[in-house]
Amino acid sequence: MSPDEVPTVRAAGCVLWRRSPRPPGLELCLVHRPKYDDWSHPKGKLKRGEDPLAGALREVAEETGYAAAPGAELPRVRYLADGRPKEVRYWAAAATTGAFTPSDEVDRILWLAPAEARARLTRPGDRPLVDALLATLPPGTTPCP
Repeated sequence: MSPDEVPTVRAAGCVLWRRSPRPPGLELCLVHRPKYDDWSHPKGKLKRGEDPLAGALREVAEETGYAAAPGAELPRVRYLADGRPKEVRYWAAAATTGAFTPSDEVDRILWLAPAEARARLTRPGDRPLVDALLATLPPGTTPCP
């Protein structure tokens, strides 16, 4: 198979948020993956035939322990992973119920103000998703600089 014929890895995830009593009024959830020692938005590969939004919500639940109410679709992120093209579809999603339990895949999560989350993300390509989320915030949520 030539490099042009390598299938794109399809994945999906969410920029998971919740309201916070502290300014700026919301926090974003980042996950730490010990295998890569990185901080990212919760995401993962889609199962064969899986609807991308359903996969994104499944990954959020698996990685963070939280159920989520999906909102607007955010920009897709494309990059090479292990030499293969990868495309991740993202949605804004409000955390509803749940609690985090560490696993081999995700050993920690952090709830951070948007500016702190943007700074903590390991991949620069994930940072614009914070701004995309802020542009879709529901009424009454205070955006941050």
